Amino acid sequence: MTASSSDAQQMLDFTVPPEWAGKRLDVVVAHFAEEISRSRCQDLIRQNALTLDGATISEPKYRVKQDQHVCLILPQPIDALPKAQQIALDVLYEDNDLIVINKPADMVVHPAPGSEDGTLVNALLYHCGDSLSGIGGVKRPGIVHRLDKDTTGVMVVAKTEQAHNHLAAQFADHGRTGPLEREYIALVWGEPRPAKGKTETQIGRDPKNRIKQAVLKSGGRNAITHFRLDHTFGGHKWTVSRVKCRLETGRTHQIRVHMTHIGHPLLGDTTYGAGMESKMRNLPMPAQQALKALNRQALHATLLGFEHPTSGEKMTFTAPLPEDMADLENALFPEIEDDFSQ
Repeated sequence: MTASSSDAQQMLDFTVPPEWAGKRLDVVVAHFAEEISRSRCQDLIRQNALTLDGATISEPKYRVKQDQHVCLILPQPIDALPKAQQIALDVLYEDNDLIVINKPADMVVHPAPGSEDGTLVNALLYHCGDSLSGIGGVKRPGIVHRLDKDTTGVMVVAKTEQAHNHLAAQFADHGRTGPLEREYIALVWGEPRPAKGKTETQIGRDPKNRIKQAVLKSGGRNAITHFRLDHTFGGHKWTVSRVKCRLETGRTHQIRVHMTHIGHPLLGDTTYGAGMESKMRNLPMPAQQALKALNRQALHATLLGFEHPTSGEKMTFTAPLPEDMADLENALFPEIEDDFSQ
């Protein structure tokens, strides 16, 4: 199976792999179109936006055949400019080309169904004014990468078209040949062994649960995460580790999926971690209370490095652990010096 999408043409293009033969067309398309709902796929099919082997198919229930060539034309999003909202931002750096912020927990990056306002984009439109309008598309002005709603840490946003294109190219390269560098801190259950390594899998939408991502044998997108054990602490019935992760790709929920895949789900991650309640009961009471207060996955984007789009200077920004995650770490690792959590 090969799948590709073109931002310029807004097209999803793939060949039906053997394991998907005989399944409904809308189900197959929704699987490979990661950010489009099944109902939206059905609408597009009925609107004659899809062809199979060059022939237009308008029936979502059509049963696909192995090796059929699927082509779906994705229309441009409706121009619905988000409203500017006065929301406090933790600005780490700003100039005429870009702004670097420390994103808090419980903030969605851009408007989406169910999160039409109160997002980072709404806050940026107020903070930056007209300079962000239209950059990178109306619904996501200036956005070149994302963090999950409940993941905290460093993000960069472009303020000009030139900066957007330059930064987007760096993120597309994922630091393989260019200067981009991303590091995350995660608190995970157990102790990874070996203490340093690389996880490489195919990641795609979970066929059993559409709100989740999963490691797939085929049909996903290549995902690579490098991890390194920083510290392990535990008691008689529990072990928790602090892990640093560096991304070589940028898939949805990548670190959360990969750490679960190797047997070490993130603390607080109820989406990907099984048996969280029983594990939490084994923790000391202060750590239990801190984990309940966290109420999210223990994941923080602590470092972001990139080349400035105008000056060419290599810039690196860091953000210390947010208070809720630092409180949890202190409750788990009371003997660690304060500066270790920076």
